Amino acid sequence: MKPDESMTFEAAMARLEEIVRALEGGDVPLDASLALYEEGVALVRLCNARLDHAQQRVKILSAAEDGTMTETDMPGEGSHDAT
Repeated sequence: MKPDESMTFEAAMARLEEIVRALEGGDVPLDASLALYEEGVALVRLCNARLDHAQQRVKILSAAEDGTMTETDMPGEGSHDAT
């Protein structure tokens, strides 16, 4: 199941936690386990995209020698793509 693109980061993380608990429980049939795993991968990708978007919006304020504040983009630390 592909997650809804309007899903919040928090909702996606909560669903991921449910999936992990279900898979760790060992009571889920194989076909259902595979479906849960696929949903989990899609949720990880969604969460990573949300985090990347948030990172792009973060600004670092730094003081210049004359005391003025400048706003710059936060340097990227690489992609969080799930493979």
